[in-house]
Order: sequence, then structure tokens, then C-alpha cells
Amino acid sequence: MPATPAWPPESLPRLFINTELAEGDDIAIDAAQANYLVRVLRLKAGAQVKLFDDRTGEWLAELVHIGKRDAVLSVEARLREREDVPDLWLCFAPIKKGRIDWIAEKACELGVRRILPVITERTIVKKVKTDRLHAHIVEAAEQCERTALPELADPVSLEMLLNNWPDRRILFHAAERGGQSFRKALVQHDGPAGILIGPEGGFTEAEMAAIAGHRAAVPVSLGPRILRADTAAVAAISLWMAGRGDWND
Repeated sequence: MPATPAWPPESLPRLFINTELAEGDDIAIDAAQANYLVRVLRLKAGAQVKLFDDRTGEWLAELVHIGKRDAVLSVEARLREREDVPDLWLCFAPIKKGRIDWIAEKACELGVRRILPVITERTIVKKVKTDRLHAHIVEAAEQCERTALPELADPVSLEMLLNNWPDRRILFHAAERGGQSFRKALVQHDGPAGILIGPEGGFTEAEMAAIAGHRAAVPVSLGPRILRADTAAVAAISLWMAGRGDWND
């Protein structure tokens, strides 16, 4: 039988393990994770940790071996199944380092299913370090108790995004001016959705025309004030989650 936790499972440290977990597995964790558990948290052999794998849910594990540069965790029992993720995509133009990391973190915490960087004509950051963004997403998921990671897509051009946009998925476009109330739009449009946030300099006139002419695009307002790109992303996700997501479950 699993050992009785020294403190409630809700307060145990959590780690993402990029392999499918099952009861009885022994998992060797890498140097960075081992350092976090042993040297930062100062856990000893016998301590318990929660693991999740983005596949099978969340598991209780015991720290059974501590090496010089690694450690081994023994998987004891499943605590939760993998969560149902609201079908919302965040499509946003990359912004400078620090703020783009913040967007990825908050999108994960708020529960989006997919994160898509979109390159526009006025996008300042043309190259996105997806490895770094993924690391921020993992850290956010560990902290906010998600059992599913949002998918991080490779950057695409705005033209490619619009050309390949799936049928029956609404694309809410955060318009600086002229959009309808987002709350009212949510009443009219149910089902899978995406949110499109423009670059710091805004979309060009040609891009605006392309978005407005797209079959799935719905221009929405995020209020009377002009928001920074990162603020707009969080505000839009929050409105959708409150109206159509899992905040009301």
C-alpha cells in the first residue's frame, strides 16, 4: 500500500513527466528536476510528489532514490484522470521576451487548449523560441495543478492561419475599434473557438480587411480602453472562459 503522505496531497510538489505513467513504474528524473526536489525543496528519500504526464492524469509517487545528478520516483497510485480541456485556441502575434513568456504562462493557467504564435506584418519578434515557451508552460501547469498541457504550435503567418482555419471554429478577433461586446458575441456563438490578438502596432489595413472577410471571424471589443497585447490576451481568454469555458462548472 502507498505510504501515508506526510502532508495533504493537495500541497505536494508537482512535476511534469514526459512519458506515460502507470502504477508501479520507477521514473528516473533528470538533473534539473532532481535538483529542484532535493536541493531547492530539500526532500529526502520517502517524500511524496505528484506527477502528471499530459496523457493519463495525475499520480502520487515516492522519492525512492537520490543520486548525485538524478533521482528515482516510484509511481504509487492515480489521483486524478486527465482533465477535460475547454476547446479554446489563443492566436497571438509574438511580442518581446518576458511579455511573450507571460502570455504563454497565463494562457496555460487560464485553461486554453492550444497556443498559436502568429507572424504579422508589424510583428516585432519574428523568431519564437518555442522550447523556452514550452518550459514556461510546463512550469505554469505544475503550479496551477493542470493535468493537461496546452499544445504549443509552431509559428505561422497570418495568411496561413486564415487559409487553414478549421470549419465550424469561430475566430474572435480583438478589434481596437468597432467590435461588438464580447459578452454579447458569446451568447450568439457557441462551440469551438479561437481568439486572435494582434501585434503591438496593430494589424495593417490589408490584414484587417483579410480578417474581416474571413468566414469565421467575429470582431469583438474588450472595452473602451486600448489594451496592450498581453493584457488583451488575458482579458479575452478570461471573458471566454467565464462565458463558454469551464469557469461555471
